[in-house]
Amino acid sequence: MSKLIGYFLDRWLGWALFSSALMLAIAHAFETFGGYAPCTLCLHQRTVYWAAGAIALVGMVLTSRPGMKRFRWAFNIALALAFAIGMGIAIYHSGAEWKWWPGPTTCASSGGKVDLGALAAIAEGTAKIKPPSCDEAAWRLFGISMAGYNVLISLKLTILSLMAATSRRQFA
Repeated sequence: MSKLIGYFLDRWLGWALFSSALMLAIAHAFETFGGYAPCTLCLHQRTVYWAAGAIALVGMVLTSRPGMKRFRWAFNIALALAFAIGMGIAIYHSGAEWKWWPGPTTCASSGGKVDLGALAAIAEGTAKIKPPSCDEAAWRLFGISMAGYNVLISLKLTILSLMAATSRRQFA
C-alpha cells in the first residue's frame, strides 16, 4: 500500500492538475446543463482551481527538466496554500448559506449570461430571473451544499498536497 501511496504522491502535480480541471468541469456542467448560475463566492472558488491548475502545470513542466525535480516540494506547498485558500472561501460560503454569518455585500450578483432582452426586462421590472444569492444553497445532496462539498474536497486536496510536499521522495 505504501508503494501505491508513494507512486501517487510522486505524481501529485499531475493529479492536482487533473483534480482542478475536474472540479472546474463539474462546476461548469452544473451551470450549463443544470441551469445553476454561479454566485460571487462560487466564482471565487473557481478562481482557486484555475490558479491551482496553473501552479500544477508550471510545476510539471519545470520539474521535468534535468536537475529541477528537487523543487517539486515548493510547487506542492504552493498547491497546499491555494487549496487551503479555496477551503477558506468555501467555509465562508457554507457559513453564509447556513446563516452563521452574513455573506458578502455582492451576494446578489451573478456571473450569468446577459442579453438585451434580459436587460430590458430588468429595466421594466418584469424580469423572471433572480440572481443567485451567496447565502442560499441552490442545491444540496444529503443536506450538504456545493460549497460544503467544496470544503471537504479542498481539505482533501490540501492534505494530499502537504503529504506530497513532505514526502522524502520530493527531495530526491
